[in-house]
Amino acid sequence: MSNIYKALQERILVLDGAMGTMLQQYKFTEADFRGERFKNYPTSLQGNNDLLSITQPQAIKEVHAKYFEAGADIVETNTFSGTTIAMADYQMEDLVYELNFQSAKIAREVADEFTAKEPQKPRFVAGSIGPTNKTASMSPDVNDPGFRAVTFNDLRIAYKQQVEALLDGGVDLLLVETVFDTLNAKAALFAIEEVKEERKINVPIMLSGTITDASGRTLSGQTAEAFLISVSHIPLLSVGFNCALGANLLQPHLEAISNKTDFAISAHPNAGLPNAFGEYDETPEEMGEQIEEYLKKNLINIIGGCCGTTPEHIRVIANIAQKYKPRKVLELID
Repeated sequence: MSNIYKALQERILVLDGAMGTMLQQYKFTEADFRGERFKNYPTSLQGNNDLLSITQPQAIKEVHAKYFEAGADIVETNTFSGTTIAMADYQMEDLVYELNFQSAKIAREVADEFTAKEPQKPRFVAGSIGPTNKTASMSPDVNDPGFRAVTFNDLRIAYKQQVEALLDGGVDLLLVETVFDTLNAKAALFAIEEVKEERKINVPIMLSGTITDASGRTLSGQTAEAFLISVSHIPLLSVGFNCALGANLLQPHLEAISNKTDFAISAHPNAGLPNAFGEYDETPEEMGEQIEEYLKKNLINIIGGCCGTTPEHIRVIANIAQKYKPRKVLELID
């Protein structure tokens, strides 16, 4: 794990791109999602991408390998929805440990293969921890503003289970990402701290919020700076933003936090904004040009891609990142 602290001092690290975008290219059917094991499962399973770590592990392995080949230093596990809260949509709460463990194991195997080939460029696995499909800060019912669909404790328990499985599967660090509600993120961070204490380990934590629209705020109403302040009590490896916006629209929010923290700064924006069909049209070159502005302004330490990005996007970004020095951070403590 300490290698990542060293690598961050030496260069800008490259995170992978979108898992979902890549999996769509396989055009998996309901039968493919089910595989043999879930052939007679009572609910529809198409769209449950996390399940593919069990039913189509080869595809997940291929996606990780493509991103490493394109120049990524870090890949994220296929576990964005890997909590009992999110898996309730598929009645698969009981599978959460296995889904996270298998996803981490697959990513770990691929990372180790690439590190063995290029020991001078160690590859890392980040356990992806998504926001769930519920929010602890706001009511989903306009007629009952005091109602909450989930409690802090519900989230803490769910996240703890996910974190334990990811660590057992061999991740190097944990990435709490696409944070639209800081209270959800705090439950995840609390759960991680609990596991660290119980296991007497230290694990690097990346935290990535999402600015949902032109208001420049998260869904629960925080500005970029307020988000940073409200999570700075936790010893983080990095803090940053991902999803919702393209690289150019994300830049002001990175500028807002970059000179206000000693943490490393991360960004993995979308390939622009979606078109009328929900597809992303920004080419790797267009995205690379915008991201180069981050590097010229010395805003970031970790860069990757979110929705709509592919290995081609990551290749262009990695080539650009090589030309720049990382933003200075205080000596990171392992």
